[in-house]
Amino acid sequence: MMDENDWENFKRKLKAKTEIDLDLYKAPQMKRRIGNLVRRNSFDSYEGYFDHVVKDKDDFAAFIEYLTINVSEFFRTPDKFSKLETDVIPDLLTRSPKLNIWSAGCSIGAEPYSLSIIMHEMTPGKKHRILATDLDIEILAKAKRGEYTDNELKAISAERKKRYFDNTPDGKYRIKDEIKDCIEFKRHNLLKDSFESGFDLILCRNVVIYFTEEAKDQLYAHFFQALKPGGILFVGATEAILNFRKLGYTSYQPFFYQKPLS
Repeated sequence: MMDENDWENFKRKLKAKTEIDLDLYKAPQMKRRIGNLVRRNSFDSYEGYFDHVVKDKDDFAAFIEYLTINVSEFFRTPDKFSKLETDVIPDLLTRSPKLNIWSAGCSIGAEPYSLSIIMHEMTPGKKHRILATDLDIEILAKAKRGEYTDNELKAISAERKKRYFDNTPDGKYRIKDEIKDCIEFKRHNLLKDSFESGFDLILCRNVVIYFTEEAKDQLYAHFFQALKPGGILFVGATEAILNFRKLGYTSYQPFFYQKPLS
């Protein structure tokens, strides 16, 4: 029976198994999202579904992927990526010739690889550092492989696809080593683990949709501390930070927030 006790038991087991703390997520939305999955698989309780799915590695991996909302594509919202190329990155390069960039919640790797392509084109021969993190180990493994279907590359121009990807025997496209080599993939829980510091640019886009407001504020405060003075936080197109001033940021452009230089 999908009651409050059932939900609490499910949350406890999930946290013990994965370190995902659903108390930091909006309860109504997460109950609805997971409840739909539970009913679709013909179970009548959260806990019963969890006890079942945890027994199979592939099923559990699919559940975690569903839970962590791994939706991504190359150059997502191209107009915003254009701002990165024309405004944000050139500005950052005036202060740091080699950038330290973090793609937080990198999913299948489309975002960090998009960034690497941009940096390769803007600063040929120069190696920047791109940290790409995600909570989902299986998704990180896919990102590290760097292999994509034609549909996953729909936003990539034919020229870039030819230049930066090799064809695989099974009809996929593999990102070339020159784009992959500057990316460091790492598992990281944004709501639990400690943060590195000294970043020029942090991207956290379409990640916080189900976070509580308190969890979002805590996350953005941690990002603020992780940025260099003058560093930029880039968020998703539906994730404007309304209280950015309270958190210490200034508005650089819509959906880009800057840590003041002094």
